[in-house]
This record gives sequence, C-alpha cells and structure tokens, in this order.
Amino acid sequence: MKQRVLLVGVGLIGGSIALSMKQHEWLEVVGTDLNLHELKKAKQLHIIDEIATNIELEAARADYIVLATPVEQTTKWIHTLSAWRLKPTVLITDVGSTKGGIMKAAEALREKNATFIGGHPMAGSHKSGVGNARADLFCEARYMLTPFEDEKQEKIDALMHLLAPTNAQFVPIDACTHDQITGVVSHLPHVIATSLVRQVKGYSLTNELITEIAAGGFRDITRIASSSPYMWRDILKQNRNTLLTLLDDWMKEMEQVKQLLEKGDGHELFNYFSDAKEFRDSLHA
Repeated sequence: MKQRVLLVGVGLIGGSIALSMKQHEWLEVVGTDLNLHELKKAKQLHIIDEIATNIELEAARADYIVLATPVEQTTKWIHTLSAWRLKPTVLITDVGSTKGGIMKAAEALREKNATFIGGHPMAGSHKSGVGNARADLFCEARYMLTPFEDEKQEKIDALMHLLAPTNAQFVPIDACTHDQITGVVSHLPHVIATSLVRQVKGYSLTNELITEIAAGGFRDITRIASSSPYMWRDILKQNRNTLLTLLDDWMKEMEQVKQLLEKGDGHELFNYFSDAKEFRDSLHA
C-alpha cells in the first residue's frame, strides 16, 4: 500500500516538490489549494494524483503533510492541524522563506506529539503557478531544514529521504540563523529590487522613453520584483525585525556611495566597484 502525502498549496514550489517526490514509486500525492483553477490544473498535469475533497480526512490519512503556502497561511494551517486527529507517525514540513514564526507556531503540534520539521528550498522563479512547476527546480540548490533542537535524527533522515528526488543539498540550521541569512541574501535584495522598479516607474511618468529602454541589465537586476506580492507581503511581516536592521545597514551603504560621489575620487570609486566584483565573482554558481 502506497504512503500518502497531503500537499497543501499546489503553486510553483508545491507543484515542483510534488513532481520530484512522485519519483518515489511508493508514494501518492493528494493536493488541496484555495485556487480551484490551479488545483484542477495540477491534477490535469499529473502533478498530484488526487484532489482532496475532505481535507481533515486526508490529513488524518496522511503519512506526510507538506505545507506549501505563504508563510502566514502556513502558521494558520499549523494551528488547524494541531486541532485535528493525525497519525502518530505523521511527518509535517513546510517550504516557507521565514522560519521563526512558523517554528513557534509548530510548538502546538509538538504538544500533540506530531513531528514538524521546518523546510525552505532556496530556489524558485519569478514565474508563479503550478504550470511552471519543474521536478528539477531545486537540483543542487540549498534546502534548509529547521528541526527542533531535540528532534530525533531518524525523523530528519525520513524527511530527507522523502525529498531526496529534488537532488537538493540539505542544510540543517536553527530558525533564528536561517531568518538572518535569508534576510541578507534573499529578503533584502527583493526589497531593493522592488524599490528600484518603483523609482523607475516614477521617472517613467515624465518620460515614456524610460520604459522602452529599461531592458537588459535593468531587467536582470530587478527580475525578482516580479514575484508574488502576496508571498512577499507575508515574508516581510514575518521577518520584520531582521529586515529593519538590514535596511539601516543598507542606508549606511548608500550614504557611503553618496559620499564617494560627492568626493569624486576616481581611485576610491574604482575600488568600491572592484571590491564588489571580486566578492561577486567568488560566489558559488
């Protein structure tokens, strides 16, 4: 008899995880989503095997539950699941970009003796929707795991086995460190990219030529600003304190650039760009 995964949220990330997990012959995926159009498309594309008609019943039958919803919805789902009857052996995980609030909410599941291990695949696309799901989306990407400190290793191993077909590189980490790191390398860059787009939009109101030539490099550095505003609204709310500190640091960085421009020293300007290029070129592909 096949084991069952209840997938809550069948968008790009959830759909991609489902496609990879289904490489396990011993697994079947049952999906649910508030967007019925996306849910039906997931079934038509064979990304999920069944559509959940009774979510509470499916949760009770599930061997694994994957919460692939925006982070604030994920915390609500965790509280809902904690009130339902689940298998004693069920393993629950999520894919959220923030972990502090989610792991705090997951304490309610621990009180019910259910296993929850936070997860965050560090890959994605500015394109959303289950139609863009790919089984190889997370190949070679870092996949952060945030188990509780006293979690049994056998449970962590079981989750990594479930997700093994993603071909991701699993990185166990605590929730606080996770939110700091993702704030630096993901959340702050999204805020900056979005702010750049808004600034250019303002300039374009007085000169239509701007929108015609805003291509190439501008599109490259602002591509992530096309991501789901619902998702990023929730991420910023959940990781607010970290981002406030990072934005203060960013303001200081921009003040340094302003001072360099006011000074007009070509050597110092060259060193500013050269230092950034050297570090950027050293990053892993």
